Amino acid sequence: MQALNLPPFAHKLTQSGPNLMIWDVLRRRQVVCTPEEWVRQHVVHYLVEHLGYPRGLLSLERGHTYNQRRKRTDLHALDPNGNPLLLVECKAASVPLTGAVAMQIATYNQTIGAPLLLATNGVQHCCWRVVPTENRTQQLTFIPTYAEALELLEVAQSAAEQPEQQ
Repeated sequence: MQALNLPPFAHKLTQSGPNLMIWDVLRRRQVVCTPEEWVRQHVVHYLVEHLGYPRGLLSLERGHTYNQRRKRTDLHALDPNGNPLLLVECKAASVPLTGAVAMQIATYNQTIGAPLLLATNGVQHCCWRVVPTENRTQQLTFIPTYAEALELLEVAQSAAEQPEQQ
């Protein structure tokens, strides 16, 4: 599998007929190790082992409906109350992160409502903070730790609760 711009982890790869399988710690089962799944598993381990996201608050391939169509997001990180905190869109390393990828995650987020977005192909990572009061996103130069993500959420909620200054 391709080397990524994410820390390596102790992955378990096995062969099952024609498919290369990888152990998914969140779903607790073997899944087909596609190039996108390779990235997804690296992101999961990075969030948990390096950025402090609780494993129990991560959810893979969660379904949602957008414009009456069923869609699946790659990964959600939830806050302690079970609300979306970080929405992650994973692409294979060979797929460039274009405006279309940014539009895809922003579109998904119209129904999810996460305050943080991350698009990654495992080599390049783009992270944004959603600023709903201004109907825009702000690109971040880092992927926030879980503690930083909660702080950003708290700041955003406080700003939204402030009465408009005249």
